[in-house]
Amino acid sequence: MRVGIDIMGGDFAPESPILGSLLARKELPPEVEIVFVGNKDIIEKYANEHQLDISQFPIVHTPDQVQMSDHPLKIFAKSPNAGIFLGQKMLKAGELDGFCSAGNTGAMLIGAMQIVSSIPGVIRPAISAAIPSLEGPNAQILDVGLNPDARPDVQYQYAVIGSLYSKLINNIENPRVSLLNIGKEEEKGNLVAKSTFHLMKDSIDFNFIGNVEANELFLNLETDVVVCDGFVGNIVLKEAEAFYRLVSKKQIGNGHFEMFNFENYGGSPVLGIQAPLVIGHGISNDKAIKNMILGTSNVVKAGLINKIKEALNK
Repeated sequence: MRVGIDIMGGDFAPESPILGSLLARKELPPEVEIVFVGNKDIIEKYANEHQLDISQFPIVHTPDQVQMSDHPLKIFAKSPNAGIFLGQKMLKAGELDGFCSAGNTGAMLIGAMQIVSSIPGVIRPAISAAIPSLEGPNAQILDVGLNPDARPDVQYQYAVIGSLYSKLINNIENPRVSLLNIGKEEEKGNLVAKSTFHLMKDSIDFNFIGNVEANELFLNLETDVVVCDGFVGNIVLKEAEAFYRLVSKKQIGNGHFEMFNFENYGGSPVLGIQAPLVIGHGISNDKAIKNMILGTSNVVKAGLINKIKEALNK
C-alpha cells in the first residue's frame, strides 16, 4: 500500500507533515509506504536542519504549492502540478492507493472533482465527521466544509451517502437520517432547508426521521446521520473544537471530552469520489497529521470507496 501526503499543505507545513509522517511510520506495518509529495529542496532542508532521517520516504518533487489563501479555481489553472493536485493525479493513475492533505479545502474539492472525479451519479462529494454522543453510538454529520452552498438535491445525496457510510463503517443496519434545522417542524428553516425536507420526507432511499436541532447534538442524539450544507457543518465542527479547547483550559478532567479533540481523528474521507482521499484540518499538528495518515491507510484497507460504489450501483 502506498499512501501519499501533501507535505506543503497546512498552516504548519512542512514541519507538521514531516513530523507526523515520522510518527505514523512507527505505527504502520512495513508494507505501507508513505510518499512525500512536495518541494524536495524545502523538505530536505528542513530535515537536515533538524537532523531528521527521512530516507525511508520517497519524495515526488514539485516546486509548486497551494497556499491556504489561494482561490481554488485560479490556483488549479495556474499551478496544476502543485502538490495537492499532483498527489491526486498519482491517486487517479494508481500510483498511490490513498492521498491526504491538511491544505486548502477548496483546492482539494477542485482536485476531487476535476482529477479523481465523482462516482457516477454523485453531484457533489462531501466530508463526514463524527458527532460524539453522551450516550449511545456516535452519529455522522455531513457535509462539514467541502460545499458551503449545497442545493436540496445535493443534500438529499448527502443523506444517501451518509446512510451508506453509517451502514458500512458504523455497522448500523437501518441508519436514522435527520436534517439539521432551526426547529423540528416541517415548515421551519430557510428556503433551502424547507425544500430539502420536502425531498427527503417520502424517500425510500434512506430512513428519514425529520429535522434535528443543534441543541440536541452531542447529547442523547436520537439519529445516526445529520445532513446539512458545508457552511453550517463547518461551523458546528469548529464550535465543537472550541468547546474542547474551553474544557481543556479549564482543566475539566473527563475522558469523554477527548472525543471532541480533532487531533485524535486527524482527517475525514471525501465521500462520493472514485478513490481514497482524506482531508485534514489546516491547523493540524504532528499528532493530527499522524492520525490523518493512519486514517487514510484504514480507508484503503477497509475498501470503503469500492463499497460505496457497489452500494450506489445497487
